[in-house]
Amino acid sequence: MALLRKINQVLLFLLIVTICGILYKKAHRGTVLRNETDDDSETPEDMEDEIPVVICAAAGRMGAAMAAINSIYSNTEANILFYVVGLRNTLSRIRKWIEHSKLREINFKIVEFNPMVLKGKIRPDSARPELLQPLNFVRFYLPLLIHQHEKVIYLDDDVIVQGDIQELYDTTLALGHAAAFSDDCDLPSSQDIHRLVGLQNTYMGYLDYRKKTIKDLGISPSTCSFNPGVIVANMTEWKHQRITKQLEKWMQKNVEENLYSSSLGGGVATSPMLIVFHGKYSTINPLWHIRHLGWNPDTRYSEHFLQEAKLLHWNGRHKPWDFPSVHNDLWESWFVPDPAGIFKLHHPNS
Repeated sequence: MALLRKINQVLLFLLIVTICGILYKKAHRGTVLRNETDDDSETPEDMEDEIPVVICAAAGRMGAAMAAINSIYSNTEANILFYVVGLRNTLSRIRKWIEHSKLREINFKIVEFNPMVLKGKIRPDSARPELLQPLNFVRFYLPLLIHQHEKVIYLDDDVIVQGDIQELYDTTLALGHAAAFSDDCDLPSSQDIHRLVGLQNTYMGYLDYRKKTIKDLGISPSTCSFNPGVIVANMTEWKHQRITKQLEKWMQKNVEENLYSSSLGGGVATSPMLIVFHGKYSTINPLWHIRHLGWNPDTRYSEHFLQEAKLLHWNGRHKPWDFPSVHNDLWESWFVPDPAGIFKLHHPNS
């Protein structure tokens, strides 16, 4: 009898261990963002001193991310921790590029983004298919990536930072605000945005106001839009307000009702953020987001103006590593050649 009881106890123990193993695997299979290097050796003091910067490294434009990282690292004395986000099939290439180039000295973590989290949430759109790439939506999921930090900077890959990133990190977020962006109406007059034909700077350019769902928001179509290519975010507020869930809700609504598209403002990632953050965000110093350099290959800005800028953003179709583009010489000064020789510049003189 005692032997039978002992056998039952052993079997019960094995059953519990098996169940725990299954639950553990399920929990990790659903992870959206995963650190390739799970190093938890940092102390709280170390983390407080770090400035976390999130930047995506997509397969076809990885050189952009490396140039941005190089410009940030070269222009600050601050302790930067780069979260470099990629899809599973690009992670080893990202690591090789960093470790076999001048970037080998940076402090970084490579993070895998699982595109399955976007299943059923993105409406097929032929106008600008590049905007539907999974990494374009990483900014929606920042709290799933940043666990230790209260504040984080997110940057698009097509930027160059000329100022000290500490200044951007020190941006004040008002009480109750989960993020700070650049208003599209705050552009310095030096940029002369009137020359940029088709430029959108109001909600009308991003949302389809013919749809009842959009009208019911009660947002004036002439309201100034903002650009989410540079974000300073408060993770506590983001989680408290369930920002990610709100963004996903509007993505789902767009699939069902076609509320916005890239044929409008080119904002399949911008549009849901405009809705969720309407009237609830702080602003970034305009010099920390000088944008639209990729909008028109025939529009150039004065050298003096570009030198004053803290951050330059080639948003638009005309990227500085491609042709035609403007001010590509400025971007190329931060370019880090690909050790694998895959990423190449496409310029007449290259």
